[in-house]
Amino acid sequence: MAIISEMEEEHQQTSSGKPFSASLDPSRPLDFLEKVFDFVSRESDLFKSDSVVNDVNALVRMVKEKADSEGRKRREKEKAKAEENIRAEKRAKEDAVAASVVGTKSTAEVENISDTKEDEKKGPRAPNKGNGLDMENYSWVQSLQEVTINIPVPLGTKSRFIVCEIKKNHFKVGLKGQPPVLDGELFQSVKVDDCFWSLEDQKTVSVLLTKQDQMSWWKYLVKGEPEIDTQKVEPESSKLSDLDPETRTTVEKMMFDQRQKSMGLPSSDEMQKQDILKKFMKEHPEMDFSRAKIN
Repeated sequence: MAIISEMEEEHQQTSSGKPFSASLDPSRPLDFLEKVFDFVSRESDLFKSDSVVNDVNALVRMVKEKADSEGRKRREKEKAKAEENIRAEKRAKEDAVAASVVGTKSTAEVENISDTKEDEKKGPRAPNKGNGLDMENYSWVQSLQEVTINIPVPLGTKSRFIVCEIKKNHFKVGLKGQPPVLDGELFQSVKVDDCFWSLEDQKTVSVLLTKQDQMSWWKYLVKGEPEIDTQKVEPESSKLSDLDPETRTTVEKMMFDQRQKSMGLPSSDEMQKQDILKKFMKEHPEMDFSRAKIN
């Protein structure tokens, strides 16, 4: 006990007796460090050493490296958590879309079946602006070379939910788990290697069919679907300039004959026959053509 008392007395004699008192202001940390160093300077021999600056610098570097390491670990943990949340949200959305795709058949499809039957009874329909038809759950347009089909699907649909089979004379398209939107024999054969489909903006399936016969208009898309009145087809004039001279002449002749027929007038072939007969009559006035009929 006597030894402990002597040590306490010696410590009291060497110490200033002033306890350390300071509070840390996060906005002014250097003020706090200054008070710490001042206290250590009074209460110890640390600053009497020539290497004190190097020792303090080493201590600061060590603390900074530790803080940086902890900061990196914290940021990596936060980043991993955020990425996991994003993946979880994405999986939830995909599951929701899959559920809607595999859902029950909508009433619109049932109504479309009855509408289609009514259309078939009415006969050929006037084509849309693209020389095809706009149906309840799909639409199609055509040029002499190609047929393009657009089928709306639920927003967010993935490619793996699409079923699309293109064969030379058969076409099928729809969503997995549901009856196909189209499934039947094509109006005419197609070049399978030049056909393809794509999913546009996760809301529309677009299918391009390249015709085998590129000199005629399709009356319908697949067998059993409504027909269009090909007499009312109006190809864009700008497209004619893309054709070779022979094909363009044939198309223009076909368009002229369609207009003439719709007005009850003779076709170009019939007009040519009439001109030949009239010329022959003029060259042979001695002949009696009173009973001749010009159709």
